[in-house]
Amino acid sequence: MNVRRPRTWNVDRGYVTPEGVYYDRRNFLKATGLTAIGMLGLTSCGINNPPEDPELELADTVKSLPGSAFAACPPNQQYTPDRPITDELTAASFNNFYEFTSNKASVWRRAQNLTVRPWEVHVGGLVANPMTFEIDELIQTMPCEERLYRLRCVERWAMAVPWSGFEFRALMNLVEPLSSAKFVRFESFFRPDEASGQRPPTLFSWPYYEGLTIEEAANELCFCATGLYGHDIPKQHGAPLRMVVPWKYGYKGAKSVVSIEFVAERPPTFWNDRLAAAYGFYSNVDPSRPHLIGSQAREFMIGTDESFDTMLYNGYGEYVAHMYTGDEH
Repeated sequence: MNVRRPRTWNVDRGYVTPEGVYYDRRNFLKATGLTAIGMLGLTSCGINNPPEDPELELADTVKSLPGSAFAACPPNQQYTPDRPITDELTAASFNNFYEFTSNKASVWRRAQNLTVRPWEVHVGGLVANPMTFEIDELIQTMPCEERLYRLRCVERWAMAVPWSGFEFRALMNLVEPLSSAKFVRFESFFRPDEASGQRPPTLFSWPYYEGLTIEEAANELCFCATGLYGHDIPKQHGAPLRMVVPWKYGYKGAKSVVSIEFVAERPPTFWNDRLAAAYGFYSNVDPSRPHLIGSQAREFMIGTDESFDTMLYNGYGEYVAHMYTGDEH
């Protein structure tokens, strides 16, 4: 695979404010019930940050696990982005995963505490065939392919990476949602003994939870990722299974999923519950809709000096625009 290795690491710190930290701090504090001391802890020290392991090497976090069912997946060239592929180690070293820390440069270290085998994913709710999958059983059951997708963060940074996995609608075909199912709710793990950001005192209510409409979930772009760059998905990227919804901001893709539930009513979502004005339920990438951290009209690729105009639906409008009127937030 032609992976571009950037010569420089040049991140404009004005673009990488954590998603929970806004210039409009008064509204955020009011919406979340945080104290000024709590906000100081989030912005300055991260969330329950433990000491870092100086012996841990970044390259060691981007290898397949021994005994994993992951196998190389054939590439699907239909969705190849018009961007160079982000360098693998750059992508592995720069992540949001608040279950571990708010410091995105440290996530790759702290996420290694997460145990990803054994791992079960329960799929239920309004379905004809509720199922619980052991993760390697799921990997072996589903048709596998590799897709190059753009990923856009609401913090205005972006990357282009090769995910391996399967369309979510393939899983839907197995469980057979009932006609009464109108939405899908995703829930991440809750393991405070492994995830320092989940331990009290914590600023958030865990576990992480997200949601999509049934139409969005059934869209061909909606993807369950179990691999990245040709091997098991690393822990800092949401191992062993994360949702990838490339036309939406990155926080809509729940990481380290343990539960998928088909429901009749629109489910609450993690960031929307904290500040709905900034984090709408739909959260489609939209350059015309500013966020509290600033305009969304431009984005930059991590690890390079490249900057681009933000595209509506992150450039995937031909696949998804028909689902929206344009007023969704």
